Amino acid sequence: MKFLGSQLSYLLEKRQSRRNLKALGRYMAALAGVIVLFAVAFHMIMLYEGKEYSWVTGFYWTLTVMSTLGFGDITFESDLGRMFSLLVLLVGIIMLLIVLPFTFIRFFYAPWLEAQVRAQAPRKVPPDEEGHVLFTSWGPISQGLGRRFDLTGVTYHVIVPDPVRATELKVEGVPVVCGELDECGTFEAARLRQARALFVNQDDATNTSVILTAREICADVSIISLAENEESEDLLGLAGASRVLLLKQDLGEQLANRVEVANCSVHIIGTFERLVIGEFPVHNTPYMGQTLAGSGLRRDTGVNVVGVWERGRLRTAQATTVLEEWSVLVVVGTKDQLAALDSLVRNDALTNTHPVIVVGGGKVGNATAQALEEKGVKVHVVERDPAVAKKLEGNVTRVLCGESADLATLSQAGVREAPSVVLSTNDDATNIYLSIYFRKLNPAVRIIARITHERNLESIHRAGADFALSYSSLGVESVLAEVQQREFVFLGGDAELFVLPIPGSLVGSTLLTAGIGARTGLNVIGIRHGEVLVNPGADTELVQGASLLAIGSPEQRSAFKSAFEA
Repeated sequence: MKFLGSQLSYLLEKRQSRRNLKALGRYMAALAGVIVLFAVAFHMIMLYEGKEYSWVTGFYWTLTVMSTLGFGDITFESDLGRMFSLLVLLVGIIMLLIVLPFTFIRFFYAPWLEAQVRAQAPRKVPPDEEGHVLFTSWGPISQGLGRRFDLTGVTYHVIVPDPVRATELKVEGVPVVCGELDECGTFEAARLRQARALFVNQDDATNTSVILTAREICADVSIISLAENEESEDLLGLAGASRVLLLKQDLGEQLANRVEVANCSVHIIGTFERLVIGEFPVHNTPYMGQTLAGSGLRRDTGVNVVGVWERGRLRTAQATTVLEEWSVLVVVGTKDQLAALDSLVRNDALTNTHPVIVVGGGKVGNATAQALEEKGVKVHVVERDPAVAKKLEGNVTRVLCGESADLATLSQAGVREAPSVVLSTNDDATNIYLSIYFRKLNPAVRIIARITHERNLESIHRAGADFALSYSSLGVESVLAEVQQREFVFLGGDAELFVLPIPGSLVGSTLLTAGIGARTGLNVIGIRHGEVLVNPGADTELVQGASLLAIGSPEQRSAFKSAFEA
């Protein structure tokens, strides 16, 4: 009864629903009037033929003829009566069999079904919910965060204005709260005061409105907002955002970090407290062709090789892993340890001083070019839109306006001598096509590409890209760092940095006896217990209250949960 009452309440409180019911009532009244009129005419014609029937019989005859049942027990004998019967039959076909069903569905049944769907949409989070994260939309970044929160046990809810969409997400298993984003009551129902964070990921104007509304409810909750335009960063901050993320700007800088101008050097890609994470290509180093154990990297420098990049996937490094010519190793250590490694592998004589080519001069491409220019790297940008190309002039070494697949344009850009190419267009198919094309023109060039959809990661590496970074993955890692209140580390691909509280099942074990790497594939790079112990040895004991710092994929994190946290 409570569910039925909520549906009726919805039908009656909506102005459009009330108009629909009135329209349906008017039609039913018109239909009833026609039936009465035909019943009266039936009596008059029967009297004309010398017959007399009751009023009940008149209504009975009218309804059987209009509904085409036509039992035949009562008939007219005159031509006038038969013509009247035909009229009643035709009107009945139109009004009862054609118009009435559509009118009923349009003005009652469809709104009733919608009311049923809307009544199922949750309007508030459970009253005991605390420490949850709220999303204002369910896009690629929110979905990635949801998967990560499911692994770590953090609860979250998506605020959805449309009740139908909210019900669809609920059926899919997504925790939702239905309500308007600019109403304080919505955030009251979502228990914003008890939330850990609010992630606002609409357009800049909507984000500003949502943040102002949320701040009316709670002044100290962490609000993380995306910003499409750099000019909106200050405005969103003034509205009350705790952290504003310019993901396109950040993605450009991350792409620039992966650019290779020296064949042999260690690139720092992230830091986490005392941990420093870097990459270096094996090509033209003394370690080419050796096994990881035979290279003596850890013995000579103290760094820990945590993985090898292969087609965009970070593969676990084993002692027997052969360091191939085009392998790119991911290493972890202290700042001094990575500096020692860099001194062993760096060969400035192999530095390629030709300009790096950036394809696409949009926000991501512009950010990439600016980051490279700040490092002293010459950049040639290829952009087909003359207006965009004009804005870039003076900010980079050279801007070439033309199609990215035009050989003449690319030759002017120096494609055959370039050390690296950055594909920054926002179309995955274009970047995949260009990866094949650039690899054909310059087999030795390092290709770094941007991808929008994770499903295209394998394809772009098969096409020839050496490295690909995803906008949504960057967003997930950026928001996670804010939610977990830690330093931001972005490895790329499907590799992520996890902070894992040591479960009770592992307390008292050592890293060797725990067998975390063998059972899950995760690579433990540090242990935090007060300070961070970098690259702990196999005999390091796991104690209560400490946390593991590990690198791996979400699947490996799930395996850790199944193996040790169940």
